[in-house]
Amino acid sequence: MDFTSEHRHDDGVLERDFALGDIPGTLWTTGSAPAPLVLMAHNNGLPRRDARLVARARFHAATYGYAVASIDAAGCGDRPRTAAADQLRVDLRRAMQAGEPVDEIFEAMVGPMVDDAAPEWRTTLDALLDLPDVAGPVGYSGWMALGIRLAVTEPRIAAAGFFAGGFVPRAVRAEAPRVTIPVLVLLQWDDEGNPRQRALNLFDAFGSVEKTLHANPGGHLGTPRFELEDGARFFDRHLR
Repeated sequence: MDFTSEHRHDDGVLERDFALGDIPGTLWTTGSAPAPLVLMAHNNGLPRRDARLVARARFHAATYGYAVASIDAAGCGDRPRTAAADQLRVDLRRAMQAGEPVDEIFEAMVGPMVDDAAPEWRTTLDALLDLPDVAGPVGYSGWMALGIRLAVTEPRIAAAGFFAGGFVPRAVRAEAPRVTIPVLVLLQWDDEGNPRQRALNLFDAFGSVEKTLHANPGGHLGTPRFELEDGARFFDRHLR
């Protein structure tokens, strides 16, 4: 892991970009003592520099003292995109504008994205836990499809907070009963692009003894700010 830049913010958070082979990422920390790690991923592979993800990361680091890390999935953010992936995005926009079914396009786009991203996140986790200011146990926050895959394949992840606003491929939905770690799911009740019943079915399928669902009225981008604090307290219960 090579750190390529760093910036100390006014809130005391040290933001460092890194490269791990072809994988670009960012690590947010405060202080030099080892801190529990939270991995953060945006729904359906949105870039790690997205303002909403950065705000969540800095909040967890500055207010609760976590080390927080995110990487760009293949074809997203700072990574080169393929012609095939760009075509799928064009097909998706066209289908949505025409009011046509989009599940099969999402399957073709998101399924391979999860398959490619999960091993890269595990490789990144190996490197992060070798750093002197990062420690386990590890939490996960964000993209539900990726989080389910990591929860069933990565034993170092002790708790997961899922945003129920992204498409979850069929193969990943089938893995939901194998999720046994504590789970917190955030659901926007009126999310225009994600049927709530599908999210409720997934929540019901999780095999976790401790699982909590927070449902709030509003559309996809309407998650209340207080959920940031509730999410951090959820991690405090399981990572400290």
